[in-house]
Amino acid sequence: MRLIQLLALTCALVATSARAQFDHAHKAWDSLLKKHVVVQEGGRVSKVRYAGFKADEAALKAYTDSLSKTQESEFKGWSKPQQMAFLINAYNAFTVVKVLQRYPDLKSIRDFGNIIGNPWKDKFFSLLGRESFLDEIEHGMFRKAGVYDEPRVHFAVNCASIGCPMLREEAFVAERLDAQLEEQTRRFLSDRSRNRFASGALEVSKIFDWFKADWQSGYKGIGKDASAIGSREQFFASYASLLADSAEDRKRIVDGKAQIRFLEYDWAINAHK
Repeated sequence: MRLIQLLALTCALVATSARAQFDHAHKAWDSLLKKHVVVQEGGRVSKVRYAGFKADEAALKAYTDSLSKTQESEFKGWSKPQQMAFLINAYNAFTVVKVLQRYPDLKSIRDFGNIIGNPWKDKFFSLLGRESFLDEIEHGMFRKAGVYDEPRVHFAVNCASIGCPMLREEAFVAERLDAQLEEQTRRFLSDRSRNRFASGALEVSKIFDWFKADWQSGYKGIGKDASAIGSREQFFASYASLLADSAEDRKRIVDGKAQIRFLEYDWAINAHK
């Protein structure tokens, strides 16, 4: 009996040690991002040195291996901010891995193909103990109703394209996740090449078309006293000052009276030349 108890205790200690080994500061990924992400246009846009990532491919693999070693039972024991930071960083890191499979002979991530080789459906990595793919992280985890209900995640994950919200120049971490998501949101909405009030209408990214339902999930909004946001219009109203220059145009957005048009998405690779 004592031997069984000793074995059980040993297994528990090993499991605890394994959990403690995961770096929730994501230092390895943070170091790569600081080295290879170039922030431009006043912080609203970033370009990626994929050639630099290629040179540091061993360090990138070491980080993604640490993600892949994490088991679902361990993941479920984390706080929601820890889970979200893990998933955002995983999505972005594995997207870089996918790009490097063909870089520099790649003009767009869509060049991988829509059916065979589809970059979002290709099971080219493992996560939480099973084969996985980018769409599984985004649609099967982030967007699963009632789990996170956080539409700002769309401004944090990067699809290696010009039209996508910028790849952040640091890793996402649980302690600052809300502030990081908010900054990413404000950066993206203030980029007039992708979101603006022009020609009498609110012209916004196709992201708001593709993921309309995510702004109807009851996201809480900005500030501790903010009311739940149940539509894109309410979301835009919260950020009217970033989307329009004149007081009149901002009021139209706040009042929900602005016509919404969706801009074409630029799928060109977000590589730094």
